[in-house]
Amino acid sequence: MVKINNISFNYGKKVILDDINLEVGKSECIGIVGHNGCGKSTFLSVLAGVKKPKSGSITKDKNVTISYVPQENPLMPDLSGYDNILLWYKGSKKDLKTALQSELISMLGINEYLKKPVKRLSGGMKKKISLAMALINEPDLLIMDEPSAALDLPSKADMGSFLNKYKSMGGSIIITSHDTSEFHICDSLYLLSNTKLNKIDKNISDAEITELIRKK
Repeated sequence: MVKINNISFNYGKKVILDDINLEVGKSECIGIVGHNGCGKSTFLSVLAGVKKPKSGSITKDKNVTISYVPQENPLMPDLSGYDNILLWYKGSKKDLKTALQSELISMLGINEYLKKPVKRLSGGMKKKISLAMALINEPDLLIMDEPSAALDLPSKADMGSFLNKYKSMGGSIIITSHDTSEFHICDSLYLLSNTKLNKIDKNISDAEITELIRKK
């Protein structure tokens, strides 16, 4: 569905990503681990088209669409959650009303605060609005940087159920996280370290993941 071909990226003379390859299939979830500053967020930004790689390419099947939820809040604070979503929606206001009532978006439980200004929302509420904004156009691949950041424990459990549902409906996912419990939905797991991306055992224990990250 989506193929990353020999991607490299530099910040000036500092190499962040070097000759990285990855394939994402339909209904597949890929998890990426690594220490702070290893380049995980940069890698996702390149995949989403926010940053341009120094070399390499990203190819995808015809009509495949990609949405990205960054770790940082991408919302406009003075607008309501509804208006933020409307800015990105490709259909009419009438169609948006129907889209917000879809099974997947309804699982986020955003209706009760959808019309409130974003600046009055909690971090968890903003995260859910950002996710709704990313999914409102029904993308084939969802890229998420730290999806459970700013969420309380019940909301983290809801997020896991939500991502499982999205995957069961044919969606593909790439996530990075420091919360290893999120990787239970992943079909494969990769370690980003020393500019390289290498596949690791998806059944690896939390302690073993921590040790790999410490080694850098």
